[in-house]
Amino acid sequence: MSENALELRHVSRRLGDFELRDVNLTLPKGCILGLVGENGAGKSTTIRLLTGELRPDSGTVSVLDAEPGSPDFRSVKERLGVVLDDAWFPEILNARQVGTMMAMTYESWDAELYESYLARFALPREKNFKDYSRGMRMKLAIAAALAHRPEVLLLDEATAGLDPIVRDEVLEIFREFNEAEDHAILISSHILSDLEKLCDYIAFLHQGKLLFCEEKDRLLETYGLFVGTRQQAEELAEDAVLSREDSGFGGVRAIVRRDAVPACLPLEKPTVEDIILAMVRKEQRR
Repeated sequence: MSENALELRHVSRRLGDFELRDVNLTLPKGCILGLVGENGAGKSTTIRLLTGELRPDSGTVSVLDAEPGSPDFRSVKERLGVVLDDAWFPEILNARQVGTMMAMTYESWDAELYESYLARFALPREKNFKDYSRGMRMKLAIAAALAHRPEVLLLDEATAGLDPIVRDEVLEIFREFNEAEDHAILISSHILSDLEKLCDYIAFLHQGKLLFCEEKDRLLETYGLFVGTRQQAEELAEDAVLSREDSGFGGVRAIVRRDAVPACLPLEKPTVEDIILAMVRKEQRR
């Protein structure tokens, strides 16, 4: 049995004018991976490949040692919790009826756990889904995904539409879920601060190409934020600078590789967002 919850090996998939190209991605069990990218970068396509909704044009996909779409994958679906950005329940159902429907879908459905999440999220049991706000819909989808006790969560913008307090609560639920050694989470999000707080690994998709998949701590150790004068920045080796921008009054901010600048150069700690924006700017210059 593999130590990885999921793997993509040299995966490509074309959808109209868009193409996901030669993606290699691994998520070890016990870890959380944040998938980052602009709209249309391929995040949702990647998750749909992992659920079996899409099949790759080339390459291989494995989730809990099974290929999505294969006969073996039927049993794996019981062990997957999925929250998709655009997948909702029938609008005529209320939360109680959603629970009844899910109980007929999953053998491992835990009605008591589901009710506890409805209470925790303050979701009305008798209100129709069509009358839920976007945030309420997302909370119901998360409750349903967790209530059949999956081993792996695939989350597409699962914190979108939630206010900051509820977002923090949901992130804590995800942390609790991943305390089990055989659990794993892949979460895509535009909210990079959430991913920085939650994730062990960060993967960055840009225009269908995976620019990196790194341990978050290693990524933050590799790059530093230089804040200084334009003259100081000019003295840095060209290959040391990932991206630079004027900060006004002759000042410069630059993301640099720590191993390519003098050890005595004072550097601040960048955020994951700082590093990703620098990589986008670098790609745009090519």
